[in-house]
Amino acid sequence: MTTIPDMPRWRTDDLYPGLDAPGLAADLAGLRADVAALEAAFDRLNVRQGGEVTPDALDTVLDGLNALALRLGAARSYVSAFTTTDSRDALAQQKMGELTTLALPLGPLRSRLTAWLGGLDDAGLDRLLSASAVARDHEYFLRRSVQLARHQMTPPEEDLAARLRPSGAGGWSRLYANYTSQLTGEYRGERLPVTALRALATDPDEAVRREAFGVELDVWQGAELVCAAALNGVKGEEGTLARRRGYADAVAPSLVTHGIDRETLEAMQGAVVRSLPDFRRYFAAKARALGKPALDWWDLFAPLGESQTEWTYAAGADFVQEQFRGYSARLGDFAARAFREDWVDAGPRAGKQGGAFCMGWAGDASRILMNHSPSLDSVSTLAHELGHGYHNLVKAPRTPLQRETPMTLAETASIFCETIIQNAALETATGAERLYVLETQLLGHAQVVVDIHSRFLFERAVFEKREERDLTPQELCDLMTGAQRETYGDALATLHPYMWAVKPHYYSLGFYNYPYTFGLLFGLGLYAQYEGAWQAGDVADFQRRYDDLLSATGLADPLTLAARFGIDLHAPDFWEGSLDVIRKQIGAYVEVVDGL
Repeated sequence: MTTIPDMPRWRTDDLYPGLDAPGLAADLAGLRADVAALEAAFDRLNVRQGGEVTPDALDTVLDGLNALALRLGAARSYVSAFTTTDSRDALAQQKMGELTTLALPLGPLRSRLTAWLGGLDDAGLDRLLSASAVARDHEYFLRRSVQLARHQMTPPEEDLAARLRPSGAGGWSRLYANYTSQLTGEYRGERLPVTALRALATDPDEAVRREAFGVELDVWQGAELVCAAALNGVKGEEGTLARRRGYADAVAPSLVTHGIDRETLEAMQGAVVRSLPDFRRYFAAKARALGKPALDWWDLFAPLGESQTEWTYAAGADFVQEQFRGYSARLGDFAARAFREDWVDAGPRAGKQGGAFCMGWAGDASRILMNHSPSLDSVSTLAHELGHGYHNLVKAPRTPLQRETPMTLAETASIFCETIIQNAALETATGAERLYVLETQLLGHAQVVVDIHSRFLFERAVFEKREERDLTPQELCDLMTGAQRETYGDALATLHPYMWAVKPHYYSLGFYNYPYTFGLLFGLGLYAQYEGAWQAGDVADFQRRYDDLLSATGLADPLTLAARFGIDLHAPDFWEGSLDVIRKQIGAYVEVVDGL
């Protein structure tokens, strides 16, 4: 077992010794030259709408993009390792600005590539595939490009949109991230980062939770003008581009981005809506356990039950490693390596970005950011992000273009790994500890099904209203609480009007919400198949097919990959089956609560 230090910070010196390292400066200069060379190659090969697509030209373009992506990705991850852990780091912000500027031509080049490939008919594409091994290796990428080309503006418009994005929606997004990472509020005589205030939502003392919630709302109210300006800027740009590209509505571009069709989304969302009364049973039971007629927002994350384990980061990391090894030696070895090589930046601190994420590093390595608190939920987050890292490991032999994975499938490994941890914790739990584990599971599920659905409804409403004009902070708060009432129903007596300012997802990719629900329910469906394989003594075959699926998430759409496991994403029965797993957990939870 790897020895795990408590609250480690991730290692960065395996790439460069520092932000001021001559090697980093040289690599940035080299990247700038590589981008210019790729631009020249695009011009020489006439890679633009109407240009002839030949096998040799295509090989040159794809090889060039892949090579550049490898070098650029490592440099960007390195600098991000500093900007995300301390937004006040001036040198890191300067380096990120350099990276953004030197990479600026890549957006227009990708638009040109899409337009170039969009001129292919089926026969032309088939000829390319038969003549080029590189084309065959990137068949799914080519077919997606042809699909995307149907929704392109004119080449000059696409070029302008790509070049303006860093100073448009991209600039608003950076402003939001940098600004909110430095927000603080005064709580009981101490000034705390807003991430620390939000972490107090897990305190067992309701007085602490309620007071921290009040301070948090005051912080967001003080920041509402900046956050509203940023959200209006991001959604205004996205909505305008969606209309100009001929999409039916603001949701349509996200379907292409996330790799699913509307029939899949509607089948899933329909099942989600039908499950809302079941989740309200969970919320009502939690309220009874807390001695209240209904939950207030500050109660959603309140702990229930008692854990026999003190979930320090070190204890959680040991547990994750042990349970991963129980699934497979490969997954266990992966976790041990991640801890041994210091991939994780674990603890909250001033200037550090909230939440958690995993980013690719170099080769098959990753880096994981989280804000650990001593709870099983935080340990589940660690397992979740390590799942993303395992996905990166399995995809590592692919080219960067082959690794491009829609968010719907990007959550598969993370949900699977999270489920391993939570089921292991539940397996031996009794009494108050059983309630604690069930609470942890259902809290996470409720966030990904109920709260995510409220975020979807909110974002859809924002796009509709934003077509008319900028929205005021109060209007955004009203839309947020309206979406929360529609999903939580009467389960909550107090709502959170500023969740639109809390969640960074609104300020980046459009509809960065429902793919999490997809990932949860798809992951639960796959985990059910794993349990069936285990009972049948056929785990090795499942593990092989599962790793093959993860490796291929950039090679086929979710509908095709799901079919390999006999799953029809258009069928409501599949989604209902995954939600039935959660319904059983709710039933067990209610039984434990009412037996107290």
